[in-house]
Amino acid sequence: MAKNKRLTAARAAVDSAKQYGLDEAIALVKGNAKAKFDETVEISMNLGIDPRHADQMVRGLLSLPNGTGKTLRVGVFARGPKAEEAKAAGADVVGAEDLAEKVQAGEIEFDRCIATPDMMALVGRLGKILGPRGLMPNPKLGTVTMDVKGAVSAAKSGQVEYRAEKAGIVHAGVGKASFDEGKLAENIRAFVDAVQKARPTGAKGTYVKKIALSSTMGPGVTVDVSAFTAA
Repeated sequence: MAKNKRLTAARAAVDSAKQYGLDEAIALVKGNAKAKFDETVEISMNLGIDPRHADQMVRGLLSLPNGTGKTLRVGVFARGPKAEEAKAAGADVVGAEDLAEKVQAGEIEFDRCIATPDMMALVGRLGKILGPRGLMPNPKLGTVTMDVKGAVSAAKSGQVEYRAEKAGIVHAGVGKASFDEGKLAENIRAFVDAVQKARPTGAKGTYVKKIALSSTMGPGVTVDVSAFTAA
């Protein structure tokens, strides 16, 4: 009951028909994040694309200036010195055939998957498991690389991955409700800028149609898109 009252009060504080300035939107989201845990601040961007077409896919990785506030579990497929390099860099799970067997058994103990190029024949056989979860290593995203140390360090330091879903929506966590407003604003602007720069060649007309912010348990707050295009 208390949870329902809290959500009702939070929704009442937000005008669903209004487009808020970024600072005001952040203040609303932080003010409505009243759960007993540190809620994640999430961004959702509706894009004028159809991801079913290869020339309209939007996907990438970026390191947020102030991190995400969340520690990612990183899994690395590597052998020999590269496996040792991954462990030294702080990877949570490292292996080759043994790690593949765990994944096939449903033991997926990582949020980001990195692989050295020589491991892709093995990792490719896990595509039906890793792919739907957005965990398949990809050279374009820097997750298929010989620079294992750099990839693990980037993932651990607040790197966030984004990918357009079927409806053309990109969403990601851009910080925690405990972050101060300035740091959240920096992260949000960096994320929007990255998505804007990732505009695919096949996108026609208005690219960024809507931007909304919310906390894990709070209502969405629509942000005025023009604030970002002007910047």
